[in-house]
Amino acid sequence: MNLKEKYTELLANIGFDEKAIQQNWLDLEKTYSGKSRHYHNLTHIKDMILCFETYSDRLRNPDEILFSIFYHDYVYKSSKKDNELKSAEFALSILPENSSFDRQLVFDAICATQLHQYNANEDINWLIDFDLKILARNWDEYQIYFEQIRKEYRIYPDFLYKPGRAKALKHFLEYEFIFQTEEFRGLYEEKARINIEKEILLLS
Repeated sequence: MNLKEKYTELLANIGFDEKAIQQNWLDLEKTYSGKSRHYHNLTHIKDMILCFETYSDRLRNPDEILFSIFYHDYVYKSSKKDNELKSAEFALSILPENSSFDRQLVFDAICATQLHQYNANEDINWLIDFDLKILARNWDEYQIYFEQIRKEYRIYPDFLYKPGRAKALKHFLEYEFIFQTEEFRGLYEEKARINIEKEILLLS
């Protein structure tokens, strides 16, 4: 899958002109390719878009969700707690003023990737699940994922990082469900919980 082609097609649908598409792509590519981006990079975006392509026929507003995928981690600083809000604000700021795009959906969808909790809008639940699918990978791939996350938080020593990471993981286990769609619960819920429990043990 060619990410640039997918992005170009989407922005053309939204109403961006060719020059704006090219510039926004360069900005996006540069941002997600930053040296500190070990997990929250273009590979993560590509993985989410593969999910999107599988389930896009279930979405009421596929273009808005695809746009949200591209921008949901646009602002990512491990020392900040408002990354999703800033990403949402940035995503809205580049939209053409005359676009009929559902700005509120984009804003709500990107912000929802902070807490990953059930949303009244089913499209947003799909986006949340696409973002969390990594939790249900086979163990070797899951291990690479949490090692990449550790690198993104390398400014924090183990005595701060380990309890913080364990606390965040335990939140997932406390939810009745990690995944918000029935489809993903059936496919991935059990595997995700096993992986999370194993990582928590390694952190203790």
